[in-house]
Amino acid sequence: MSLPESSDAQGSAAGATQPTVDELRAEAMEWGRKPRMQGARYVTEHVVRAMRAYGWTIIVGALGQPIIYLLGLAVGLAALIAAPIDDRGVEVSYLVFVAPALLMTATISVASEEFSYPVMMGFKWRRYYYGFNASPIASRQIALGVIIGTTARMVIVAVAYTAFLYIFGAIPAFTWGWSMIFVSLLAGLAFGVPFMAYAASIEDDRGQFALVQRFVFMPMFLFSGTFYPLTSLPLWLQWIGWVSPLWHATELGRWISYGAPLSPAMVVVHFGYLIGLTVVGYLLARRFFETRLAK
Repeated sequence: MSLPESSDAQGSAAGATQPTVDELRAEAMEWGRKPRMQGARYVTEHVVRAMRAYGWTIIVGALGQPIIYLLGLAVGLAALIAAPIDDRGVEVSYLVFVAPALLMTATISVASEEFSYPVMMGFKWRRYYYGFNASPIASRQIALGVIIGTTARMVIVAVAYTAFLYIFGAIPAFTWGWSMIFVSLLAGLAFGVPFMAYAASIEDDRGQFALVQRFVFMPMFLFSGTFYPLTSLPLWLQWIGWVSPLWHATELGRWISYGAPLSPAMVVVHFGYLIGLTVVGYLLARRFFETRLAK
């Protein structure tokens, strides 16, 4: 007779320790609080970890590209251009003139890679953005995490490129020339974040990214005062530079590097244009991420 009573007592004790629905809800909310607050950090970590799959290409590209470009310019093309370049009254060697543009182009090139197919992969081919969104991580945090993760790669490229510019003597302003790194990061974001918004809006890959490379990136690279002053172009081609984040960033880089004349108003215009492109691009990207991940 004591066994049933013992069983009943154990059952009552077990029933008394069962959590209530409110307790379970509170526990779930507590576990989800950290991802809700730090969702962008988790996405950033995923993006950086995913880059390890092609990490050697990042390192080789960060080190090899500046060496090849600078050797080609310093030993090759610059050797043929003996006369200094007159940039609005400041005479510098051709290598010094073109160096800031090459630095800005390097980060923009990284942005064009990371904000194109990898973004579409997250929506269409591997669909891991939907996995993130199924957790407490919000859509806007996913977009922000992708941006921060790509910026981490741009930092590696910008620092390596700037180091080689110093080695080749392409930065006369030794003490503050390193600050071009921040301008180059802003240039990459000004081009890349709107590009990410465009990539997030694409449902199917029909060669759109290749068209952007051929008809947006290449004309921007060739006609934004990269290899010669923008004023040397006819007026009907100069507008490409005016709307290009590469030209605005290059003007700031030359101002920092060798003191190219730049009025305070134009400094504000250049920075404002780059920041404006980044902010508008992020707002569009966040909207596209929210719309697509809600489906």
